Amino acid sequence: MRKTVLSVALGIAIMAPSAVMAQEVPPAAESGEAPGDAQVDRDAPVDWDREFGVVRKTRDPVTGEIPVDPYVQSDANAGASPFTGEGMARAFGGQPGIRRVVDRFVELNTTDPRIKAIFGEHDMVRLRRTLFEQFCLILNAGCHYTGRDMKSSHKGLGSTRADLNALVENLQQAMRENGVGFAAQNRFLSKLAPMDADVSERGEKRLLGKRR
Repeated sequence: MRKTVLSVALGIAIMAPSAVMAQEVPPAAESGEAPGDAQVDRDAPVDWDREFGVVRKTRDPVTGEIPVDPYVQSDANAGASPFTGEGMARAFGGQPGIRRVVDRFVELNTTDPRIKAIFGEHDMVRLRRTLFEQFCLILNAGCHYTGRDMKSSHKGLGSTRADLNALVENLQQAMRENGVGFAAQNRFLSKLAPMDADVSERGEKRLLGKRR
């Protein structure tokens, strides 16, 4: 009986070597991949965020803003003390007028070829809100500022004097288009001017993605 089993086994091996001994396994089967998987993987776009460990924060479903690291909130972070009286707030048309100036100012900055790269990865929802709060507070129009201080919010942007000149020109245009008088424009700019030291990083390479 044992000889019979051995004979049958040898007979199978001799008669059908391709089915038992010489059968080749396709490369895809060896690796566990389905046919075509390797080609699909090679053609798939590279997820660079994953490759470099970049974690993208999810926007707040209520505010639409991207969360930032904790910091101490204070009106002092606005970088200038408010005007006294109501004259400057009236000159800008109150809070609605200030918001129009801010919206136009942001629009000009993000389309200005000289400086639009600075705003390329900004959270524009947060930028508009904190910029409005800053202007509104300084103009004594009844707001509080909840953004970060000027130095930390601009750190790493590499803003130069030329960038600041472009910002001033755009702010002047935004104020002019919204009916702010020349005298009020100059008074407001004089409040903002001392921030130069905290905002400008002359000679440093511009880095993107910082938030106010």
